[in-house]
Amino acid sequence: MAATAEGVPAAQREGLGRDDAVVETAEEATEPAEADITELCQDMFSKMATYLTGELTATSEDYKLLENMNKLTSLKYLEMKDIAVNISRNLKDLNQKYAALQPYLDQITLIEEQVAALEQAAYKLDAYSKKLEAKYKKLERR
Repeated sequence: MAATAEGVPAAQREGLGRDDAVVETAEEATEPAEADITELCQDMFSKMATYLTGELTATSEDYKLLENMNKLTSLKYLEMKDIAVNISRNLKDLNQKYAALQPYLDQITLIEEQVAALEQAAYKLDAYSKKLEAKYKKLERR
């Protein structure tokens, strides 16, 4: 590291004279004491254990949440199955009732066709009677 004298960088100091020399001091590199390393390692392992415990707890909670969601989904599907079974049963009942009513519906259709035919016959009879009436009036005038 370049030390500065009175705010002058080391590159600019080279141009200064001998009287302006700057004294640099160095700090001795010391290793921490053995007790400090042990304490720091224990602190690191403690914090790492806390971190890993938190991670595992979060993962465990995620799995519990998924398990609860699966249970709820399973219950919902069971409810939906029951509803589908009820709908199926009701549909079978309705089909049986419709099959029981089918002969009556066929009779109604037949009666409707007969009424339509009778209505056509009544129109034809009405038209024929009007023709006869017209002929009768014509003959009466003579």
